[in-house]
Amino acid sequence: MKRKILSAVLFLFIAWGFNACEALSDCEICKIVTKNSGGTVTETGVEAEYCGATLVALKAANPTVTDPVTHNVTSLECTKQ
Repeated sequence: MKRKILSAVLFLFIAWGFNACEALSDCEICKIVTKNSGGTVTETGVEAEYCGATLVALKAANPTVTDPVTHNVTSLECTKQ
């Protein structure tokens, strides 16, 4: 009986682990976007989902780079799901 209960608890824990980002309400899809001096998007990176502390750290770092020659701005843009 103990073994069945342990197996059920372990199964639920593993199932919750696969859905960990869905359990949190603060998940967002982020990608790196490069815009030219006119504001037109010239390049986009691959989208990735970030949740919890990782998302907060990315937003706090605010990775924005401006090219001094072309004046292109590269930044991280996140959207709610």
